[in-house]
Amino acid sequence: MSTPTKSAASWPTWFRLPTSVLARGGSGTRGAGGESARPGGSTPSGRPAPAGGRPPEPHPVWSRLDSPLSTYYLLIGSAGMLLVIGLVMVLSASSVGAMSKQGDPYAVFANQARYAVVGLGFAWIAARIPVELWKRAAVPLLLGATTLQLLVFTPLGFEVNGNRNWLRLGIQLQPSELGKLGIILFAATVFSAKRRLLHDWKHAVIPVVAPCGILLVGLVMAGRDLGTALILLLILFGVLWAAGVTWRVFAVAGVAAAGVVALLVVTSNNRMSRLASFLNCEDVKNQCWQAAHGSYALADGGLLGRGLGASREKWNWLPEPHNDFIFPIIGEELGLGGTLIVLLLFACLALACYRIVMHTHDLFIRVATAGVMVWILGQAIINIGAAIGVLPVIGVPLPLVSSGGSALMTVLTGLGMVVSFARSEPRCRKALATRARVLPRTLSVLSASRPRWADARQRRSGNR
Repeated sequence: MSTPTKSAASWPTWFRLPTSVLARGGSGTRGAGGESARPGGSTPSGRPAPAGGRPPEPHPVWSRLDSPLSTYYLLIGSAGMLLVIGLVMVLSASSVGAMSKQGDPYAVFANQARYAVVGLGFAWIAARIPVELWKRAAVPLLLGATTLQLLVFTPLGFEVNGNRNWLRLGIQLQPSELGKLGIILFAATVFSAKRRLLHDWKHAVIPVVAPCGILLVGLVMAGRDLGTALILLLILFGVLWAAGVTWRVFAVAGVAAAGVVALLVVTSNNRMSRLASFLNCEDVKNQCWQAAHGSYALADGGLLGRGLGASREKWNWLPEPHNDFIFPIIGEELGLGGTLIVLLLFACLALACYRIVMHTHDLFIRVATAGVMVWILGQAIINIGAAIGVLPVIGVPLPLVSSGGSALMTVLTGLGMVVSFARSEPRCRKALATRARVLPRTLSVLSASRPRWADARQRRSGNR
């Protein structure tokens, strides 16, 4: 006898798609849990209808996840834990190199901590900006990022590891990081304004793909930063998917992007050597040095790791241990358990963004949140894939974890924007307002209910 399968209506409501997204078929009456009632007191999932017509009591875990604040706290909690892990691991991974180059083992960590404080300030401000103001900021932000990217090719710009993608304006700045947020906001604004015209490919390609894909991504590719250009293309595909454009746009844009990337790889000796070392890693002492020592670090960590600060690969064996290859250092010092915790936190972050995408009715919020989700999750997958040897090394940092001021501040600002979207949900806004009133009431009750012995002691001290 075949086991009846669960219908979508029997899933927990925190994971189930809303009725506005999934049109439910059938015209029968609804029973408990939103399922169509059937003769004989059964539901489509094969379960008997509850006695008295009362729905079954939800599991306490599902009740917590169904809370209007669950997405809000899941987003803040996972991002905050990743930031803390990142600061701790940057301190551990960079201490040896900073001591040998700058004479101060805390130099890189102190710089990263300052950027984290500034980024948290940006995130706090971004979380309180209304949606309409984000729409107004889209065009100025994209124009500003494009202008700064043009300045890279002036004497103000300089190269890092062969990529001309940096500016020196008192501080070191990477304009392409700001461009990621600019593409997301600009695409979300245009698509929300043209929501009824997106079936026509011209309304997606001309106002969004042309300025973002050709101008900004082209400028980044001109600076020979293939890794950042791929992330920008990934974000562009993510916002197109979230907006629901036709598959023809994806096909044409994908073929064009693949052709440009292949051309850039073929015309660069450095990229060809990286691709060759990925396909056939034999020269461990030269081309495969970084990838090989990343694998050594992960293998040396084992299940529980060597202990925090006890990495051996960070002693000038593994290049960029605090940046692109910080994940192998996490595996070496914290073991398999530490790496799984990092992966779980990224999954929680993606789940929080996914819930916002699937439960909102605002196309701007849906596209912008999907863009941030694809940005952070896609970049994390590429970084971790290169660290464990399943993807070629292209030099992108691990979001919220690797060192880098521009990347950290823009990611925190983007997450602050998503937090503002979560706060704008009516149930979440009402719950936050209720909790804001509960705290003063609780404090007043606690102060009014002082124990009698405390009042007696105060009277005795006054008599003395």
